Amino acid sequence: MEECISVFDMLKIGVGPSSSHTLGPWRAAERFLNELRTANKLSKTTAVKVDLYGSLSLTGKGHATDLAVMLGLSGQDPEYIPVENIDQIITEIKQKNVLFLGNEMYIPFPIDEAIIFNKNFLPFHANGLTFTASLVDGSTYSSTFYSIGGGFVVKEERANAKKKQEIKCAFPFPIQNAAELLEYTITEKKSISEIVYANEISMRPEAEVHRELMRIWTTMLECMYIGCHSEGILPGGLNVRRRAFDMHQNLIGLSNYNSPQEWLECIRKTEVKFRQILKWVSCFALAVNEVNAALGRVVTAPTNGSAGVIPAVLMYYMVIENHQADEKHIKQFLMVAGEIGSIFKKGSTISAAMGGCQAEIGVSSAMAAGALCEVMGGTPEQVLMAAEIAMEHHLGLTCDPIGGLVQIPCIERNTMGAIKAINAAELAMETDAKNAKVPLDKVIDTMWQTAKDMNSKYKETSEGGLAVAVNMADC
Repeated sequence: MEECISVFDMLKIGVGPSSSHTLGPWRAAERFLNELRTANKLSKTTAVKVDLYGSLSLTGKGHATDLAVMLGLSGQDPEYIPVENIDQIITEIKQKNVLFLGNEMYIPFPIDEAIIFNKNFLPFHANGLTFTASLVDGSTYSSTFYSIGGGFVVKEERANAKKKQEIKCAFPFPIQNAAELLEYTITEKKSISEIVYANEISMRPEAEVHRELMRIWTTMLECMYIGCHSEGILPGGLNVRRRAFDMHQNLIGLSNYNSPQEWLECIRKTEVKFRQILKWVSCFALAVNEVNAALGRVVTAPTNGSAGVIPAVLMYYMVIENHQADEKHIKQFLMVAGEIGSIFKKGSTISAAMGGCQAEIGVSSAMAAGALCEVMGGTPEQVLMAAEIAMEHHLGLTCDPIGGLVQIPCIERNTMGAIKAINAAELAMETDAKNAKVPLDKVIDTMWQTAKDMNSKYKETSEGGLAVAVNMADC
């Protein structure tokens, strides 16, 4: 049974700082509202309580999980909400102890009583949350969701139901693993991006595929632009100073521009020695994840915590590697990246709460490496080899965020993942893929086995590693 996962499932537009701890719970709140509406219970609701479990509880404060569920219950859409409105909405809820449920009716919402942080884990997944609505007749309605990484949200009963049914994927080229993808490229004599494109246009018009891919890139570009032009201290209490601004100023000097696209053209004219390239790639990645840490708008790629890798590598290709790169290359890059990410999701996990940071930075680096390899002219075999190399050198990477914030070591790790992706693509391009010893599917399986063996302290719980060695007070 193949699972249909679109590029637009893997690359979602949303608000930071975390796809599993912010975007997922936000979407879960939206789904709970829809359930209430469908059951004709929304207008009868007098109160709502939210129970957060496991990793959502342990690092929920640092990941703004409580804010996300409030925004979701308020009927706000993370893809389109003006980020400048977030503080005002949250402040009003806190001050008045009242929430505008579903953007339709006011209910009492004393936050300390309405959002409960339970440290125990639910059996199905590390990121569980239960919504309970109290109704006018004295009864209650409850629903439990699981945020499984990358903004994906499931219910346990639906996941179990899937296993019992023979659900066939509607794609013309259903793909469960890398071997199947490679086989399609051989039999159809197509590149990986061409296979992915055929799948995408089987679901939506070509014009929509083009428009949405470019909207993803525009969001990435604007995010890098904002991050490179914002200075100050990130919120959360760690007092982390933004670094992209200073690095960017040192790199670009007195260049004049008035838009993100003009900015891109100016960067193309800058010096491109090896050290400058390293700095630019790092600057792009830092910029995205500083915006993410400040609850800005980013693209999950495949998660918010790893959102800087793919934009940084694509920007590298456009401003350093190929000055003639255009929309065709952008779409090609994003489609390959999305497909590789979907294969990791099907064969392993993209949730740090389940697999540690290898599931986030490791997967994003593999996605970027494969995508870069194709746009540079690599064969499908070399593309998959690039993805394998990138993940192979992230195996076992732990997730131990200090204070539960997506800042240390998360922001810097995006720079490392981006540089490794470029290195992996170059290695693959210089290698006869017939000599590869480790297939991508094998490294994906190894990643999953590693995830299962990993101590839970190193899976986004802030109970081990740097999170224990460095206290908030030290910062």
